[in-house]
Amino acid sequence: QVQLAESGGGLVQAGGSLRLSCLASGGTLSTYTMGWFRQAPGTEREFVAAISRRIGNTIYADSVKGRFTISRDNTKNTVYLQMNSVKPEDTAVYYCAARTGPGLFRGQYDMDYWGKGTLVTVSS
Repeated sequence: QVQLAESGGGLVQAGGSLRLSCLASGGTLSTYTMGWFRQAPGTEREFVAAISRRIGNTIYADSVKGRFTISRDNTKNTVYLQMNSVKPEDTAVYYCAARTGPGLFRGQYDMDYWGKGTLVTVSS
């Protein structure tokens, strides 16, 4: 069973950049479709981005398209989320998630494993 650990969260000013990392242990990253989700206070957890297992196909939420980039380095068992031009509405706890099956999905219930999250706060 894979364990996921996010890092890289913190406080950033609007318009700035931040890179989140997700280290996978206890499993081989290349066998999992990976995704990032986020949850702001008082809201449902929402999809941010996902990347396929080997080829690296990606999908994004409309709210982050063109600003965020998901990538993976299977040799380092790590998935990244590069966040550029951040906005106050990007403030949330960001979660890394893994899916054992193929395909790219946006639903949190399509994912099998979750990290504990890392907090990103964007100041205006």
